[in-house]
Amino acid sequence: MTLFLFVLLAAFVFEYINGFHDTANAIATVVSTKVLTPRLAILWATFWNLLGALMGTAVAATIGKGLVDTNAVTMPTVLCALLGAIIWNLFTWWLGLPSSSSHALVGGLCGAALATVHGDWSVLRWSYVDAKGATGGLWPKIVMPMFLSPLLGFVIGAAIMFLLTALLRRVRPRHVSLIFGKAQLLSAGFMGYSHGSNDAQKTMGIIALALFTGTNSGVFNDLPGWLGFLRTPEFTIPHWVMISCALTMAAGTAGGGWRIIRTMGHKMVKLQPVHGFAAETTAALIIHGASTLGVPVSTTHVISTSIMGVGASKRFSAVKWGVVERIVWAWVLTLPVTGLLGYGLVHLLRITS
Repeated sequence: MTLFLFVLLAAFVFEYINGFHDTANAIATVVSTKVLTPRLAILWATFWNLLGALMGTAVAATIGKGLVDTNAVTMPTVLCALLGAIIWNLFTWWLGLPSSSSHALVGGLCGAALATVHGDWSVLRWSYVDAKGATGGLWPKIVMPMFLSPLLGFVIGAAIMFLLTALLRRVRPRHVSLIFGKAQLLSAGFMGYSHGSNDAQKTMGIIALALFTGTNSGVFNDLPGWLGFLRTPEFTIPHWVMISCALTMAAGTAGGGWRIIRTMGHKMVKLQPVHGFAAETTAALIIHGASTLGVPVSTTHVISTSIMGVGASKRFSAVKWGVVERIVWAWVLTLPVTGLLGYGLVHLLRITS
């Protein structure tokens, strides 16, 4: 039971870090275009993050039971997965790099699961078809979207910006800024909602996995009656898990993440309200679609490439590709580094216990 409490604490720490680490995803453009002050933008994003986090559990189910064999998972597996993701998130936040919290958690979980079964790769669920005919597993839910969603962000962001440019070519720039200054409030809210609906569910899934593991391994057998709500013989997402994760992410969002906001909103490309609207709308649509399908995409990847696509639509040189290169390296390294961290932490725990 003590180990489960450490898992629960680590999960909430990860969720809080996810909130302030990924705040930039929801508000960087609305801050950089000066539509909202940083403080108001964070409050706006916090509200929509909280609302989105309470809508649905498809992504949580993918994280909790769709990527690794749940029968092989132990409480130390879950704890080490979370610790690996937390370490990487804090490191990239310190560097000001908008890396993916989603991929950090997935990498940590896969590495920890591999270490738990002493390197048996069959513990990873690469691809499968469930009883309802739906495809799941690491390949269709993680690997393919990891490449496809940023590509869609870039292409759709550029396409929407080209379309808006064509439609607004006779409108005075001052009027364009006034119109899209107001419209960007809606797009930023939609972005915050989409972020909450996808990212908060990942921690819900990992807590549900811990509850399922604890129940089936007998960890919760001796619990007093008032703690009976912790027993989940079937893999489900309890309401208390949804609410606590939603509130924790909202609190993290309210904490802000200024290092990453500067990178996302100011260093990659100079944005006007119309550009911010195009980037946020693009990213929010992609993320919302992924949440509906139970795909845990990286909100960081999607909004970053949407901003790049919007910037490149003006001219290719408008994007500061040196900054982009640093971000891409963080993307590339996230899965393998967190996988190694999860793997190493399980072995370390095994040696020291």
